[in-house]
Amino acid sequence: MTNKRLIFGVVGIFAVAVSALIYSVGRDSGPAFIDPADKAFVIQGKAIYENSCAACHGVQLQGQPNWRERLPNGRLPAPPHDKFGHTWHHPDAMLFDMVKNGLVPGKTAPPGYESDMPAYATMLSDEEIIAVLTYIKSNWPPKVLQAQKEVTMQRRE
Repeated sequence: MTNKRLIFGVVGIFAVAVSALIYSVGRDSGPAFIDPADKAFVIQGKAIYENSCAACHGVQLQGQPNWRERLPNGRLPAPPHDKFGHTWHHPDAMLFDMVKNGLVPGKTAPPGYESDMPAYATMLSDEEIIAVLTYIKSNWPPKVLQAQKEVTMQRRE
């Protein structure tokens, strides 16, 4: 069972790396660094997160149990958005695109990837998506936030 988890973990990391590479080649410009110091956006984002995201990603940003292990349908459970997940490994433009358009195979996900993540383009405005991301990022410790900022700024150069 341990070997199976290791294989799934390696495959998951590889899938994230491939999706980030694919995304970085064909990305649209997105928001600059989303600063969680904007308290008004944090408050707005928390309310939107609780209504639109918490059912899958958890009220405490903890994600679904066993989020690295595929479900019987082959899809992965919703990952956490706290410091223990991989959300902070992605630049802001990619996070924005994932929320707005869902996980798009060949763009923000590996080719052929299927996800339960809906696209929120018709449900949330760009400002509301940024508010949600602001709220999520406001929960990260300074070191995690700084690492994510560096990833975001490198992608903008």
